[in-house]
Amino acid sequence: MSISQSEALREQLLHSMRGDQSHIEFESVIGDFPVKLAGRKPGGVPHSAWQLLEHMRLAQNDILEFSRKPKYVSPDWPEGYWPETDTPPDEKAWESSVDAFRKDFKTMQRMIRDTKRNLYARIEGGTGQTFLREVLVLSAHNSYHLGQLMFLKKILLAGA
Repeated sequence: MSISQSEALREQLLHSMRGDQSHIEFESVIGDFPVKLAGRKPGGVPHSAWQLLEHMRLAQNDILEFSRKPKYVSPDWPEGYWPETDTPPDEKAWESSVDAFRKDFKTMQRMIRDTKRNLYARIEGGTGQTFLREVLVLSAHNSYHLGQLMFLKKILLAGA
């Protein structure tokens, strides 16, 4: 049985989002990340793990809400996309951020699987963006910052 082009594209988008073929998976970076090191910025590193995690969460949530709510207003750039501190207030804040990222990630996956959602239709309230474009932007954005987080994790563990 062959699958349609739309089904094939949706499947590839899901793989790209998960990072399970050529990119890093969220869980492989975050699952065992040493929270006690999440606020450190070793010499020359511009962002702490907390800043990167929160930035990913905030950006992903922005893309999700923009994709599904026509009257959604994005946060101010850049301050609305980065946490105010280098360090999470506590371990619970780290876990809450991880949980919120996972929840929004699953919602995006459900939206990709929804065959009633036209991947090519312009997003209502946008300036020409399509859902396909938003998924591709999110996939690339998450992949980029997960790479940074993995590198930072290795640096931090080597110096711990």
